[in-house]
Amino acid sequence: MDQISTDIRDKVMSQVESYNEKVYTAADVQAALAHDVCSIEDFKALLSPAAQPFLEQMAEKAAVERRNHFGNSVYLFTPLYIANYCENYCVYCGFNCYNHIHRKKLNMQEIEHEMKVIADSGIEEILMLTGESRHMSDVKYIGEACKLASKYFRNVGLEIYPVNVDEYKYLHECGADYITVFQETYNPDKYETLHLMGHKRVWPYRFEAQERALMGGMRGVGFSALLGLDDFRKDALATALHVYYLQRKYPHAEMSLSCPRLRPIINNDKINPKDVHETQLCQILCAYRIFLPYAGITVSSREVARFRDHIIRFAATKISAGVSTGIGDHEEKYTGKENEAESGDEQFEIADNRSLQEIYDAIKDQGLQPVLNEYIYV
Repeated sequence: MDQISTDIRDKVMSQVESYNEKVYTAADVQAALAHDVCSIEDFKALLSPAAQPFLEQMAEKAAVERRNHFGNSVYLFTPLYIANYCENYCVYCGFNCYNHIHRKKLNMQEIEHEMKVIADSGIEEILMLTGESRHMSDVKYIGEACKLASKYFRNVGLEIYPVNVDEYKYLHECGADYITVFQETYNPDKYETLHLMGHKRVWPYRFEAQERALMGGMRGVGFSALLGLDDFRKDALATALHVYYLQRKYPHAEMSLSCPRLRPIINNDKINPKDVHETQLCQILCAYRIFLPYAGITVSSREVARFRDHIIRFAATKISAGVSTGIGDHEEKYTGKENEAESGDEQFEIADNRSLQEIYDAIKDQGLQPVLNEYIYV
């Protein structure tokens, strides 16, 4: 595991450790909303319980920032899971190595078939995912999948286990444009109780994944905490500050956030986010948009259609469409044709099952512009 020289983690964690949500008042929130530029202290106020009565005003200010920097555009993508083997024991994840699910790893012919089905639907950006198993999904395997993806898609993202700088460089050369890494929770003590086995237990190495990816030449990086694992306000604060400090160190890079909540998994349908209801999620998204006006914000199909249709008007800039979190089942889900080979089980249950066309039409119905791609390779 690469060890890089960076002070980003110390900066983020010193702010999080000193954060006390109870000290902020309505006056602090009003002052934050009145400022043209949102400071770290302003952001802390907007995340606090004192800000909840001001959610409408936050949404109005967020909508202005969204229009100023992203116009009416809403970007669309779809995920493609190519393997669900995992060497980690994360108690909340359907892929964890002790969960008895049907495991599958797609070969290159199967990956290309899935990609063709997705591309034929109109999607031009794909996010490829694996379980966190170097043994079953090594970097060369992922790189070959990136080369295939470059034939079918204009923008290729990865959500895989963290790797070293030279490995990110290799994946970028194979066609990957950006990577996303979920820190899950920024509380190291809580993190240790949730990740009981595997390389994922090394919290600092995961934290520094985005910076290693930028050092390896990736154009963009995505950040997220899995809301509901721990104190969601502190996790939201840490996620945004992680972006904030790296944005200043790597101003050329595209940075984005997502804020997924816990979802039920196979063999455990009782998993749900702790204390993070739609009101709190909306508050976090509005605060993100005000604090980081240039950053993209993704809201995944973990959330219901109604919520996603509303949040793109004032905070989110990117949503997934035509989603499956299973392995090798896109043709069946997209066309109804039964797979000849058995597919692998899903990572979690999704809440928005709409097709690309349905989501495309829903975006247009709101007077917004769905965008499938805006990148040109030169």
